[in-house]
This record gives sequence, C-alpha cells and structure tokens, in this order.
Amino acid sequence: MSKEHGFLVIDKPAGITSHDVVAQIRKRLSTKQVGHAGTLDPMATGVLVIGINNATKFLQYIVTGKKRYLATIRLGITTVTDDKEGEVLEVKDWQSITDTQIRSALDKFRGTFMQIPSSVSAKKIAGERAYDLVREGKEVELAAKEVTVDDLDVLGINRGEYLDVEIDVICSAGTYIRAIARDLGKALDVGGHLISLRRTEVSPFD
Repeated sequence: MSKEHGFLVIDKPAGITSHDVVAQIRKRLSTKQVGHAGTLDPMATGVLVIGINNATKFLQYIVTGKKRYLATIRLGITTVTDDKEGEVLEVKDWQSITDTQIRSALDKFRGTFMQIPSSVSAKKIAGERAYDLVREGKEVELAAKEVTVDDLDVLGINRGEYLDVEIDVICSAGTYIRAIARDLGKALDVGGHLISLRRTEVSPFD
C-alpha cells in the first residue's frame, strides 16, 4: 500500500477517459485510494486533479470549485453528442452569420442562467448514465440546472471551410461547455457543436 498522500495535477491527453488515468495511477502507486475532481470527456485535454490516499477525502471541496476552459465551437453543424465525436444530425449554411451576431448571442451565456446538460453527460437517469441511454438510441431529456459563467471571452472567429469560434470560459462546477456550443448554434439558427476543449484550471490548480 502506498503511503503517499496528496494531489497530483495531470495534463490529460485526448483519447483516454478520466477513469483510465485513475486506473493507471492506482497501478503505479499500488493503492486503490485514488479519485479525481471532475470528469473530462475523452476528447478533452487539460487539468485533471487526482487525489491519492488521504487526499481523496478533500476532493469534494475541489469538485465544487471554479473551472476554466479553452474551447472551439463549430457553427453550422449539429451532432447527436454536441461535440465532434457524435453523428452529424444537420448541416446548415452559416455564411450570413456576422461576427456581431455571434458576440451578441454569446452575451446570454454570461452570468447565472439555467442550462440543460448535454444528453450525453454522465448524469444518471433511473440509475443509468445519460450517455449510455443515448448510445442505446433512447431519447434523453435532462432537467435544466442553474450554472454561472463568470467570464466568457471570444478569442477568435475563424472563417474558412467552416465557421469556428474560439472562447475562454471561467465557470461554476457543473457547467457544460458542449451545451454552450449547442445553445449558441440554436440561438443563431444554424446549429453548433464543440470541436476542441482544454481545461486550463480546476481552482486552485492550473
């Protein structure tokens, strides 16, 4: 049994789950007392705070802290998962959308508001994870919950083959960046999904 206690800040690469990281650390440190403070999707990269041994007792306080993300939203395409991993549901012409319209639509995602989580979230419905139900082809409707976005900066609006919006978001725990991508697309009536996500901070760790 490992006698090491404390927090380990991992820069999670894309393509593995948060649980994969936990499993690797359990094996390397020969202890089962390993947990993490907030799941990152397999496609997402960045800060994953790991608690080891006695530190796992304090993860609950880190889970509820503020998070910061760098994200890229692609407008004009809707997917079943609200990100690039999912099947494309609809493609719309985005050429008439202006930068001013995008910035104005993003204004409603600042402050405190009600957000419907992505249908492929890890939330449970009658004991089953929402994303498992979606993969089984079942309809999933999750209740809206209150979230707070303290700051949302537009870093870039890039037009080429696609229309991509880069944002920097500081938000409360439980905020879904995929849902912001989905809802921005809805607000502009062209659809949208997340193509990249990097968590840069899980307060107080960056």
